[in-house]
Amino acid sequence: MTGGPTPDQPSTEERRARAMQELTAQRDAYRKPEGISKGRRGLLIVNTGNGKGKTTAALGLMIRAHGRGLRTRMFQFLKHDTAKFGEHRTLDLLGIPYQGLGDGWTWRSRDLENSAALAAHGWDLARAAILAGEDDLIVLDEFTYPLKYGWVPWADVDATLRARDSRLHVVITGRDALPELVALADTVSEVNPVKHAYDQGIGGQTGIEY
Repeated sequence: MTGGPTPDQPSTEERRARAMQELTAQRDAYRKPEGISKGRRGLLIVNTGNGKGKTTAALGLMIRAHGRGLRTRMFQFLKHDTAKFGEHRTLDLLGIPYQGLGDGWTWRSRDLENSAALAAHGWDLARAAILAGEDDLIVLDEFTYPLKYGWVPWADVDATLRARDSRLHVVITGRDALPELVALADTVSEVNPVKHAYDQGIGGQTGIEY
């Protein structure tokens, strides 16, 4: 039977005492950073890495922005335009536009040339939306893959992102973000896996994976 701390694990009381000491020191040492700009500025945000949660985090930003009255839109570069996962049902309820641009996961594609053509067409649509300046936040979901595969030229993406309205936020998700994209971005989060239910033989769960 287990329950108490092991020799390598501190007790709850020890954790609390250590945390209170560290938090007190952090509070006393805190100084408000200088030179932080005020007002709205469009950010380029990248969620990358091999862990779960990149698209989920982008959807959270969309909902937050929508709650603040910002106009949001999502382009999904791998999912079918007929996909109706949980996020799509929620976006429908909220009236947030989204568009599936792909033919499913690339490792299942039976026609990679068609997959590449769909990605190129999808980028044409996304680029037009970015340059139109009618939205406040645009998510390019799983867009790192068309960039990685060379289906969409980085030079065009780079030029488009630099030419966008200075107040437009763009969020890009997916594994293996190009170094050039990481360098250009304002905020980059790398989601790394520690454990995954799949590794324990647990299949995808409704409302969690889809």
